[in-house]
Amino acid sequence: MGLLSAPFTYAILLLAVPLLAIVLFSFWTQDFMDVNTTFTMDNYREIAEKPIYFSLLQRSLYVSICVTIVTVVLAFPVAYFVSFKVHPSRKSLWLFLITIPFWTSYLIRVFLWKVILGYNGVINSGLINLGIIEEPLTFILYNVNAVIITLAHAFAPFAILPIFVALEKIDRSLLEASQDLGESKLMTFLRVTLPLSMPGLVAAVLIVFIPTIGDYVTPELMGGAGGKLIANMIQVQFLQLNNAPLGAAIAIVAMLSVTAISLLFVFLNRRWLRGRS
Repeated sequence: MGLLSAPFTYAILLLAVPLLAIVLFSFWTQDFMDVNTTFTMDNYREIAEKPIYFSLLQRSLYVSICVTIVTVVLAFPVAYFVSFKVHPSRKSLWLFLITIPFWTSYLIRVFLWKVILGYNGVINSGLINLGIIEEPLTFILYNVNAVIITLAHAFAPFAILPIFVALEKIDRSLLEASQDLGESKLMTFLRVTLPLSMPGLVAAVLIVFIPTIGDYVTPELMGGAGGKLIANMIQVQFLQLNNAPLGAAIAIVAMLSVTAISLLFVFLNRRWLRGRS
């Protein structure tokens, strides 16, 4: 019991206390520097009445879902290749290469994508030189598309690693038995490999989906006026408008939305796996 008390206290201080403080703040009001601690639902009432908050939350959920789908779909082949095709002695090298993006600052990676997707960036310059387009493409920067591309690249390692771990745990004899019983490689993948890798897929989905909705750096630098997300509104309320209670209320609404969608995904996944067993 003594061994658990210290980590439990540490988790309470770092996780539960800040969360409870945000919840408490969301029921207060603030007029510039004056905070009124009287319990009120005004902040949540304002969120419900003004459509801008729902619009930003809807856009944020859309971006997070798109980023999650793109990241997981692209990450699975990489994880599968490293797990099944790479020699065991070289797997550590591949994992080392996958984690290389973590060596650089997140801001640097975002700014590099600005260079790649910019009006005179690598993509536009290359397409013009190849004669594919005559004028630079304008829909790949300072909009939602740029945010999705940048976030998908940033969170790719977070999706690859849990999927790889799940694939590594699959008993290879099960795949051999499936093919010995007459199943093709495709059906073996669909009926054996994919279901057994589902824990890694679920972990990848949650690891990517939950943080992306709270990212405000990428939308700020890559989104332009039409690519701002709910996290940018929270940042504005806390740091620019000096309205921490409203920012806290927006954060609570965003967290509840993410929690509901995540729990629904886990529930549907369990029902799917139960139906196959």
